[in-house]
Amino acid sequence: MQALGGTLVVDFTRYLPGAFASSELRRLGARVVRVEQTGGDPMRETARDWHDALNVGKESVVCDLPADLPLAQALLARADVVLESFRPGVAERLGIGPGEAPARTVYCSITGFGLGGEHEQRAAHDLNCVGFAGLLETTAPALPPVQAADLAAGALGAVTEVLGALLARERTGEGARIVISMTHGAYRLLPGAPVLTEGFACYSIYDCADGRRLTVAALEPRFFARLCELIGRPELAGRQYDADQPALRAELADVFATRSLEDWLHVFGGEDVCVGPVATRAEAARAFGGPPAEPVPGLGAHTAAWREELGL
Repeated sequence: MQALGGTLVVDFTRYLPGAFASSELRRLGARVVRVEQTGGDPMRETARDWHDALNVGKESVVCDLPADLPLAQALLARADVVLESFRPGVAERLGIGPGEAPARTVYCSITGFGLGGEHEQRAAHDLNCVGFAGLLETTAPALPPVQAADLAAGALGAVTEVLGALLARERTGEGARIVISMTHGAYRLLPGAPVLTEGFACYSIYDCADGRRLTVAALEPRFFARLCELIGRPELAGRQYDADQPALRAELADVFATRSLEDWLHVFGGEDVCVGPVATRAEAARAFGGPPAEPVPGLGAHTAAWREELGL
């Protein structure tokens, strides 16, 4: 679906949240121009795989501010959507704040803590944001496997607000000024049900005989009852939400430890029990991934073309 065909996104962000947000907008059909400093987005060096995955099919324009301010402001004047991720106030000081964009532009700032609070100017990355938001309370000191503040609260939060603003613009002709707080957004991701985070036996990860692991998320009683039947322990179904979850989990662990992951996946294949593997990255890539359809832009590859088009 190319719902954003004909939409120009000018992306002044650096690092993961903005790159993911603009990649999602591009996936929906937008034309995305990344405005990079002379050395490029730091992810080009520090996280090359992430950089390449998230910047397929975009355009790269080198623009050092404040020296190249006319180029940056000319791009702002053309933009349907602007993304930036400086600390609050920096974009304005550089001359590319929301006041420099046309009224019809949807201008979105991705921040750590939003505007006006005590942490407004605090430097932070994903781990800091989810720590402040309370997401690590039951998992620390283990690192989260996915950057929830960057990708969900920041990037997808921005995409949601941008799409809503573009829809509103269709009716009113007016753009919007949006501020995303990754920490506030991450706080909204906290699960309300302890069954998902506090070791309930029906929602857990189990070791198999071959050292691989199995995910069990049989939250509904009918799913858990069928699982218990398939493993030969139907009497456990009535204990799904008993107070003594460690005991139930231990009994299930003993059963799952008797067979390999492949065997268990065969047992549960085609059954409504909400069971799956802890797949390796290679296995996941084979099943759900695919090669990029378009090239990743070299740093500044589109600078000359844009300068010519803008008459600069």
